[in-house]
Amino acid sequence: MALTAAVEWEPVIGLEVHAQLKTDTKLYCGCTTRFGEPPNTQVCPVCLGLPGSLPVMNERAFRLGLKAALALHCQIAHFTKIDRKNYYYPDLPKNYQISQYDLPLARQGWLEVRLPDGPPKRIRITRVHLEEDAGKLVHDQSGAGGDSGVDLNRTGIPLIEIVSEPDLRSAAQARAYMEALAQILLYLDVCDCNMQEGSLRCDANVSLRPQGHTALNTRREIKNMNSFRFVEQAIAAEIADQKA
Repeated sequence: MALTAAVEWEPVIGLEVHAQLKTDTKLYCGCTTRFGEPPNTQVCPVCLGLPGSLPVMNERAFRLGLKAALALHCQIAHFTKIDRKNYYYPDLPKNYQISQYDLPLARQGWLEVRLPDGPPKRIRITRVHLEEDAGKLVHDQSGAGGDSGVDLNRTGIPLIEIVSEPDLRSAAQARAYMEALAQILLYLDVCDCNMQEGSLRCDANVSLRPQGHTALNTRREIKNMNSFRFVEQAIAAEIADQKA
């Protein structure tokens, strides 16, 4: 079908929210999760993935993940498993992330959101799963193009990833959903939602389709946003760019 300039485009938005679980130690080892310590002082053979080291699940992290999934009306899996997702990142020393793939902790939940541009809406939750965080790259801030460093203190920090269905239709709706989700996680004491410390981050998948159509088109992903305002502004800019 030929599309003309008169076509009204509908944004289609889904969010992947990463929330750091409130534990004293990492997901698979005994290293502390304290924020702001000197670089590479909170690491061990397990979170560095050294040969012969074996991960051991943090029970509190598992329970906090279950707590969040239940609050989001998810179906809890009777059987779940852990997977290795292979990536090559400078701040991922093992070259894989311990995460979940086909058998996550929970599926098929929902969150009722009060929207700024319409009536309340039920946003479907695809899945909630456990995973470990990667490290952090520290870049030269002088503008002179100096060296970059790698801080592995965050490697192995326990996260839950909360993936929504593409049910959001505007940047304002995405912000409202993110804020409602943060309120629940704070109330449950699952996550401190301290976004400036990276405790709550969001990836947004954005595409457009003609009004009245149901097919999902090619999406673009905006990664690692750490404020509600940034989420709204980045999605608004992406929608404008795709329309252009």
